[in-house]
Amino acid sequence: MDRRRRNERRPAGRTPPRPRSARFPARSTMEAMSAPRVSPGQSQQTEGAQRLAPRYHLVLLDDDDHTYEYVIELLGRVFGYSKEKGFAIACIVDSQGRAIVETADQTTVSRHQAQIHQYGADPRIPRCRGSMSAVIEPAE
Repeated sequence: MDRRRRNERRPAGRTPPRPRSARFPARSTMEAMSAPRVSPGQSQQTEGAQRLAPRYHLVLLDDDDHTYEYVIELLGRVFGYSKEKGFAIACIVDSQGRAIVETADQTTVSRHQAQIHQYGADPRIPRCRGSMSAVIEPAE
């Protein structure tokens, strides 16, 4: 490179353009970077082969034998929900008759359903004879 050209002043903030070959790697380089490496005798998994485990909803059902306080307590103990979130779910259960309290794999949902069913009666209501009901439904 000529010495005079190296010392020329460039406008502030402008960098010289890189050669085209530095900006865009050669096609063979791009193909090599994206091509999976599989040794002989190994199988290659495709995206379609990786399936997620099916998900399920745990749905809390409404009844007239449990107070809002009971529902808030139950959701806090079983799921660790805050009082605010528990209250919001209790309102949905009361107004709509049901509310999804969790969506997870079948093992987790089944464990939490058992915890709900074992939680016991609401001591604030004398006629209450047991826990709330919850059902498991496939998530679509």
